[in-house]
Amino acid sequence: MNILIVHAHPEAASFTTAMRDAAADTLSAEGHNVLISDLYEMKFNPVASANDFRGRANEEYLVYALEQRHADANNLLAPDIKAELDRVMWADLIIFNFPVYWFSMPAIMKGWIDRVFVSGRCYGGMRFYDRGGLKGKKALISLTLGGQPHMFDPGGVHGPLTEMLRHLLRGTLGYLGLHVLPPFVGWNVPYISQDARAELLNRYRAYLKSLDDQKPMVFPSLDDFDELLCPKADRLA
Repeated sequence: MNILIVHAHPEAASFTTAMRDAAADTLSAEGHNVLISDLYEMKFNPVASANDFRGRANEEYLVYALEQRHADANNLLAPDIKAELDRVMWADLIIFNFPVYWFSMPAIMKGWIDRVFVSGRCYGGMRFYDRGGLKGKKALISLTLGGQPHMFDPGGVHGPLTEMLRHLLRGTLGYLGLHVLPPFVGWNVPYISQDARAELLNRYRAYLKSLDDQKPMVFPSLDDFDELLCPKADRLA
């Protein structure tokens, strides 16, 4: 399997980076092909702009998604976007590895998503969820945070983690047609001992060795909706 790890942490000695390295080593040892996009190390530009296109369909008014389509179809994407998009298309599994910032991912990773998941190739029109442009590929998020598991119980102070990350799990990865595997979470990382951190890495390695046994999260099927995306009457019964 071809695996792309998209990593976002500014500190090379961080536990999040240790998770990245554990994933790369474990998956390589299992016989997979692994590439890493280390966004901070790459100094990846997260800002979507007109500079993302070496030529424009409309030079007077920027509609970013439409220009993505035009640029992708005419080999006019900026080199850094083209390189990352090629990696996405190569990959069978994309792992997003990051610390939680404000119930989300670091801005540099959000910018990677904005710029690299180009309209026309990855989604567009009625090409989303089970008809998305990346259908058939898998995605996994591996993250670290300061909270403890009980804080993310259904009645916990923050509510379920999957609800907190709905914008990413469903609104991005599921929307693109990816089979989204259950997240792996490094709980309470800033406050645990080195022994606990080592055990957490061992659990992550075991998780990675069991990827084929993980059931993807369930998202809508467009077969259940009509041409206006209203639920079909027979599916409501």
